[in-house]
Amino acid sequence: MKPFPVLTLSFLLTGALHAQATKTAEPETPVKLDRVDVNAGRGAASPIFPLTLPVTASVTAQRIEETINAVDTEDAVKYLPSVFLRKRNYGDTQAVMATRVWGVSSSARSLIFADGVPLTALIANNNNIGGPRWGLVAPAEIERIDLMYGPFSAAYAGNSIGAVMEITTRLPEKLEAALTETAAWQSFKLYGTENTYRTLQTAVTAGNRAGKFAFWVSANYQDSHSQPLSYVTSGTFPAGTTGAYAAQNKLGAAANILGASGLLHTRMTNAKFKIAYDLTPILRAAYSFGYWKNNADASVDTYLRDAAGHPTFAGQAGFASGYYRLLQEHSSHSLSLRTDTKSNWDFETAAALYRFDKDKQRTPTTATATGTGFGTAGRYAILGGTGWSTLDVKGTWRSAPKNPVHTVSFGAHDDRYKLYNPTVNSTDWLADAPATTTATEGDGKTRTQALFVQDIWQITRELKATAGVRYEEWRSYDGYNVNGAVVVNQPSVGAKKYSPKATLAWTPAPAWIVSALVGKAYRFATASELYQLVSTGTTFTSPNPHLKPDNVLAAELKIERRFENGSARVSFFQDDVHDAIIAQFNPLLPGSTQLFSFASNVDNVRARGIELVLVERDVFIRRLEISGSVTYLDARTLALSGRASGTAAPGDAIGKKLPNIPDWRASVVATYRPNDRWVFTVAGRYSDKLWTTLDNTDVNANTHQGFAAWAVADLHVNYKITSHWKASLGVDNVLNRKYFLFHPFPQRTLIAEVTGRF
Repeated sequence: MKPFPVLTLSFLLTGALHAQATKTAEPETPVKLDRVDVNAGRGAASPIFPLTLPVTASVTAQRIEETINAVDTEDAVKYLPSVFLRKRNYGDTQAVMATRVWGVSSSARSLIFADGVPLTALIANNNNIGGPRWGLVAPAEIERIDLMYGPFSAAYAGNSIGAVMEITTRLPEKLEAALTETAAWQSFKLYGTENTYRTLQTAVTAGNRAGKFAFWVSANYQDSHSQPLSYVTSGTFPAGTTGAYAAQNKLGAAANILGASGLLHTRMTNAKFKIAYDLTPILRAAYSFGYWKNNADASVDTYLRDAAGHPTFAGQAGFASGYYRLLQEHSSHSLSLRTDTKSNWDFETAAALYRFDKDKQRTPTTATATGTGFGTAGRYAILGGTGWSTLDVKGTWRSAPKNPVHTVSFGAHDDRYKLYNPTVNSTDWLADAPATTTATEGDGKTRTQALFVQDIWQITRELKATAGVRYEEWRSYDGYNVNGAVVVNQPSVGAKKYSPKATLAWTPAPAWIVSALVGKAYRFATASELYQLVSTGTTFTSPNPHLKPDNVLAAELKIERRFENGSARVSFFQDDVHDAIIAQFNPLLPGSTQLFSFASNVDNVRARGIELVLVERDVFIRRLEISGSVTYLDARTLALSGRASGTAAPGDAIGKKLPNIPDWRASVVATYRPNDRWVFTVAGRYSDKLWTTLDNTDVNANTHQGFAAWAVADLHVNYKITSHWKASLGVDNVLNRKYFLFHPFPQRTLIAEVTGRF
């Protein structure tokens, strides 16, 4: 643990807050800090149905534009408390969001929506195909982003055990258009690779309103080059070669660096069309179509030299797996009907469809022993045909149109997810020759149907209670696995669960609020977890179609204080989880002494922690704002029937830290606005190292495939040239920190942007 940067941040923020502590506000009505009802105006595309979120963090479009180096949509949330975006490069399709109780590799333990339409890919719970579909939202269309921690609302599925994020986008009130040009340059130097990697992006938006009709069109094109996303390693130095770098892996074993791989060049297109029509003064229909295309290729850079000094792959297969061609075309549709009666009743219906229309990655299987060539034989990893659909019907009843004593929300939900993931062999991968045989295949489907009801009861002026329950029926079916000659049709399984929720908020004084929250939740397994393939030699696979859901009991106590120029919040939270789905080692067959690693249920884990969030304006000087957060988490394994590794003794993981979650994390943002044209921002982010093994044996963190502690600082300057033009210049990782989060993460990057609005 490295507490110095965390304690320093806490000291600075607390000092700034204390300097203003005497300026407390005394408003005439209670300050409602526990929940935000986001109601769409006529110019917004967000759900009119009020969010039942006990919102704990938000960011607006204006703040994103003025203070954040936001090239991709996910950049907008990187300074929110306890949030970490595993974004490896611009245009990353695997930018998974970690929260305060669940880390990376937990993509299905949070829910991300845009206007009520899910961006979360609940086909997997991992750092690859489970990445949220951020590309469906252009940065220019964001109106605001709201975040709720924990499974405390009955309106959301058990996947909310980490967080729920709602992105609200906008529709225009009049004719408008905008053009944004963005460029970024990353200077990277590590091992034998030294280069500058460039990203160029063009974004256009246009929209208008004519009476009852409104439309919005946005399009993005990004051409980006990434730093190495991986390295080719070997326990020995290939005979007859020089140039490799001696190194160790996260367990301390030899893993010499032979070359860089995954040098990714992406050409990404994102287009969105939205229309809305007011059928009546209280009823709006809206439709959106999204198209996303990613044409990418990855190259390699060998460090090896033969006896004559020529570059060589030395027959190392890692160079082949890091060299590939990727083509992805995805589409989405959403349709909604929403009322805004401003009276007792409102209703909302929203349906969404997301499809992987094309998705194929072509890779060679061998690298040449001499020179830098590849064999013609290869494999295709196919995801085309994967997708999901969702349907939500919701209603709300208020006991009075204004200041209701009771606000009852209720609804029904249906979702269906389909995973289609064969990997096939080909005689000529580069020519895209037809497939010859199937190497592996993991297919399957899941379906969840749910009902919920929830009441917000204003008991007195100072006391408010919320109680709700969610009922879910879940089923997985059509599981199909292939590994070489072995074919398995997996059994169908199902479950039925009730999840009660309750909160109590007390306002003892106008500027204070104390909230207690408790929620039960079940997070059902994704198709990828149920039907994933784990190689055990050449002929066996190890899917686990009988996974029980994560069984979570979450609780939180929040104390919030509002000042004239800011606010402070401290949260004490705990998640107690039975049957947590985590990879561990178990016998492949009952009674076998041979252990293999695959997703299975860990008997009991617990995460408990404390989060401090501070915001203060006019700190020391007028127009200087400082905000920040510090989070400490103690997450441990309490009971485990399996083993932490194939050689670990029983019980080795008991009491050890949970994988993929740091003990400490922090962020701080200082923004100064000297006048209405200029905005200057300095920001910092910190995370402690984290373990990736159940028995915490990965002691070598700052290496390829390890997860090191890291601290980065960012700069951003925003200048309003005229009422129609603005420019910004920023630097991410300005101190050029070099660190690994499995992958080598970006080093110092300069970002420049110009936007014209018409």
